[in-house]
Amino acid sequence: MLFDTHAHLNAIQYNDDLQEVINRALEEGVSNIVVVGFDRPTISRAIELAEQYPFIYAAVGWHPVDAIDMTEEDLQMIEQLAAHPKVVALGEMGLDYYWDKSPKEVQKEVFRKQIALAKKVKLPIIIHNREATADIIEILKEENAAEVGGVMHCFTGSVEVAKQCIDMNFYISFGGPVTFKNAKKPKEVAKEIPLEHLLIETDCPYLTPHPFRGKRNEPSYVKYVAEAIAELKGISFEEVAQKTSDNAKKLFGITR
Repeated sequence: MLFDTHAHLNAIQYNDDLQEVINRALEEGVSNIVVVGFDRPTISRAIELAEQYPFIYAAVGWHPVDAIDMTEEDLQMIEQLAAHPKVVALGEMGLDYYWDKSPKEVQKEVFRKQIALAKKVKLPIIIHNREATADIIEILKEENAAEVGGVMHCFTGSVEVAKQCIDMNFYISFGGPVTFKNAKKPKEVAKEIPLEHLLIETDCPYLTPHPFRGKRNEPSYVKYVAEAIAELKGISFEEVAQKTSDNAKKLFGITR
């Protein structure tokens, strides 16, 4: 009953063995996967995979690093795809101040446009945040993103920031970093925040959990994220798997 809420099976890293990767996920109890598209090629591939596999869903959005490349046509494409029965969220979207490809003001404008679109099409949003927490919180508040809610993908912030996000109708999602020995903040948040507000993900092929850190990530490894949270909370793996899966289905409107 594991739900990988953020995977990039549309990445070139899976071109040679995608079916084997999917088979391993199913063998490890992964029952649902959201494949996230963030530009034209990855959005197109996410839709293909969602149409091919009944347990795969798609999210469509525009990544902040590439905000400078987004056109009005791209926004219209995202709006059209939002009506697809297998599209369950818009994103990933947000702000990324680590890479400097897209100016901050352009990133903010593209972020605001996508939040407005999400409210129009009534879909939750998936937030990418890298070194931009204060501005992201400010924009989410100003744009009333709580109306649709969503998920703070691969959360690395503090307990205080997590609580602010939860107050705005967002889930806190953990990936591989919560399994790292030196990841103090994610561990604190995973321990402190009630399970009803948590999701799990891989962000594969990136952020591979311990003990495979440094290798290509894949959805079957989401179990290590669930195990780490269970250990931190002193509860069973099964409880974490079941509740985070229920949370994801609720957020994404999946009734199957």
